[in-house]
Amino acid sequence: MYRILEFLRQEKGFISGEEIGKRLDISRAAVWKGIKKLREEGYVIEAVTNKGYRLILHDTMYNEKEIAQGLATKKLGYPVYFFKETDTTNGRLRDIAAGGETEGAIAVAEQMTAGRGRRGRPWEAPAGSGIWMSILLRPNIFPSQASVLTLLAGLAVCQSIEEETGLTPSIKWPNDIMLNGKKLVGILTEMECEMQQTHFVIVGIGINVNTTEFPEGLMDVATSLYLESGRTFSRKNILQRVLLNFEKLYMELLDSHCSFAPFLDRYKEKCSTIHQEVKVLGKETFFAQAVDITPEGELVVIRKDNGKKEVVFSGEVSIRGGKTSE
Repeated sequence: MYRILEFLRQEKGFISGEEIGKRLDISRAAVWKGIKKLREEGYVIEAVTNKGYRLILHDTMYNEKEIAQGLATKKLGYPVYFFKETDTTNGRLRDIAAGGETEGAIAVAEQMTAGRGRRGRPWEAPAGSGIWMSILLRPNIFPSQASVLTLLAGLAVCQSIEEETGLTPSIKWPNDIMLNGKKLVGILTEMECEMQQTHFVIVGIGINVNTTEFPEGLMDVATSLYLESGRTFSRKNILQRVLLNFEKLYMELLDSHCSFAPFLDRYKEKCSTIHQEVKVLGKETFFAQAVDITPEGELVVIRKDNGKKEVVFSGEVSIRGGKTSE
């Protein structure tokens, strides 16, 4: 079926079923069955008597073949595991990674039924509206260094959205991508490790692309590229751009011996949390003023209760007086 698709891609005009059959050494009936299956997957293929078939190209097709087509990366995105429906892409890729799959593999879903964000909160991931993707990495790093990958993923997503849409999202430390005060993207990083060894890291990314509405209770805190611009966008193009930009940052990270310092200024430029009043949620809950990001990617705050400067290593931060993703 996909070999027929490749012939249709290569032709600028029509190509006859007989010619396709000759090139593939299959019958015209087999060609027709292949055309029928492609149409069932959503491909628009024009058929004209005495001319043959012609593929009508458009950016709305979203499957493993389309995602792999035109990828400009060297490692990330190979191979693509595509699921029309799954519970979570992180979970599926974790199983695949446990089977020995190489670094760079991605799991992509048209729909997730059990998507989750930080602290296990549900993440809405309906069909046809967003990018629900997980990336498998096998870096030679200590488990304590893995959080840097989350920060780099946020940078890559912000850059990619700007390049593809012209919109300018920001990062709410450490890993939420915001647009006009609402959550646009969630990033969830998980890993398989021992005390001093990281076996693999899975970076899950959920982007609300063409979502037209959210359930009651989320409309005030969540948004999409469509809702912010009034335009629809190619999920494939954005996904490919994210992979390309993330790969560049990832390779730069490995070259710098996994130091976040070379990325610090870029991250701070995109981070909307700095200079904001925040509520820090963790082992202890307190209010503070966010003032800086450390070279290790941690948030520096000045507590409101005692005026002391403190470094937030983990936990969750919400910006006071604005929309949050708590």
